Amino acid sequence: MGLSLATAERWVERWERQQQRYAVEREERFTVIADVVEHITASVTGRPLVVDLGCGPGSLAARLARRLPGADIVAVDRDPLVLELARTHHPDAARYVDAVIGEEGWTESLGLDRPLDAAVSTTALHYLSRDGLRRTYRHIAGLLRPGGVLVNGDHLPQDEPGLAGIAGHIGRRRAERQRVFAHEDWSSWWTAVAEDPELADLLTARRSRQPDRGTGGTARLSLSAHLGLLREAGFGCAGAVWQYGDSHVVVAIR
Repeated sequence: MGLSLATAERWVERWERQQQRYAVEREERFTVIADVVEHITASVTGRPLVVDLGCGPGSLAARLARRLPGADIVAVDRDPLVLELARTHHPDAARYVDAVIGEEGWTESLGLDRPLDAAVSTTALHYLSRDGLRRTYRHIAGLLRPGGVLVNGDHLPQDEPGLAGIAGHIGRRRAERQRVFAHEDWSSWWTAVAEDPELADLLTARRSRQPDRGTGGTARLSLSAHLGLLREAGFGCAGAVWQYGDSHVVVAIR
């Protein structure tokens, strides 16, 4: 199922553009996540160890690798197609692992040889159910060293409907000003992928392993619900360190 570099580059570049439709201030969010990991690992002796949860085609892993060239990054996803894009386009950014986050035994498949300094994720964990998220937070807490962090960038609505509506409006207006809605959307990207013969085997493997989840995912939990689950999982403190509209970067410290 190996891909040519040209094919991987083309599809990752299109992925980067379409994802701008869904992540308000996406590049800034990546930068904030990297800032947090850099800060937390500044005093680490040896090579910091970071896991990227739901890595997709390597967008966050590649940016972290550029910021933290001395770190060991393990990037995990369940989707064989986007993982192959990541392996081909960003081969040196991370060690890529095919696993279903939250399922029994998934942490063993990571092959970690020491406690984590940081676990990161962006626009991925909201696809988990509440129970799946609770398990995943507990698993990650068990993998982190004391003082290690989980850093999650995602759209997390406010509890109050009025505030949630205003925050969502702010994000949409920002996206409109940046003209990101001119880019193809998630469905269009996958429709185009299906027409590329070089990706046919990977697409077949993807379809055999998971149903198409579309654009909506499961109902998104509020920011306070995430913070509650993080504390329940054993994190000493948790809170948002950056926000634009309903886009947040949440940090939980073990």
